[in-house]
Amino acid sequence: MKPVPRIAVLVALVTLGIGLLALRSRGFQWYGQGPFAPVTPEQNNVKAEFHWSRLQYNAAQGSFGGFGYRYGYGFGGGSWAQDYPKADRQLLMAIRRLTRIDAAPTEQVVGLDDDKIYNYPFVYAVQVENWTFSPAQAARLRQYLLRGGFLMVDDFHGTEDWENFLRGMRMVFPNRPIEDLTDNDEIFHVLYDLGNRFQVPGEQYVVTGRTYEKDGYVPKWRAIRDDKGRIMVAICHNMHLGDAWEWADSPEYPERFSSLAFRLGINYVIYDMSH
Repeated sequence: MKPVPRIAVLVALVTLGIGLLALRSRGFQWYGQGPFAPVTPEQNNVKAEFHWSRLQYNAAQGSFGGFGYRYGYGFGGGSWAQDYPKADRQLLMAIRRLTRIDAAPTEQVVGLDDDKIYNYPFVYAVQVENWTFSPAQAARLRQYLLRGGFLMVDDFHGTEDWENFLRGMRMVFPNRPIEDLTDNDEIFHVLYDLGNRFQVPGEQYVVTGRTYEKDGYVPKWRAIRDDKGRIMVAICHNMHLGDAWEWADSPEYPERFSSLAFRLGINYVIYDMSH
């Protein structure tokens, strides 16, 4: 038998290393059992004061989806599922422990192809540089927000991601202004006083020591309001709160990032429930 060429061995080792890195980073984890097991029908039907909902959207052509559970039945689904379901579950744990909100212990996945989204007052969306909508989906999201719904977007970074996010957002609200929130804005003070905030990085910080991704050096706290001044869309640009929730139980990920991320998420939920 011929000896294996050295280049083949090198390629195999590099491929294995990349695979192991993927398992360690960006939410590529197996949640078959325990607190991050797939949602059961009984859990989906739990009556509670608050349900955390994640938005399932269509990815723009040519975008690369992340990993996560699609309705709890295995990997797949695309970029909307990044960090799902662990990030969602750990934030719900924090809400249940740190507030008196009767929150359902598991998340919902909601789409824009029917009216079920109107059952849930809060929707979370990630990697929104990849999203796009049909005219009907854009109209439904617009009506959802104008009727009192709340959308929080997270985990997109830099100039190009911002422009891609805007393309989708302008399908929903062609003309509504996007404003930078000030430290004194009410949403940062409904429970925790968060006037002094800092950039919350993804789990890549553990390896690189960088809090930013791409050219997203400065965190941007932005919003779109309705005609009465209520925040309808809370925009977390150049940060990755979902990773901070997901990796909060990792001793390698700094506590200060997860602590701020949990407080922000809880403030947004309470703002939504009280406005």
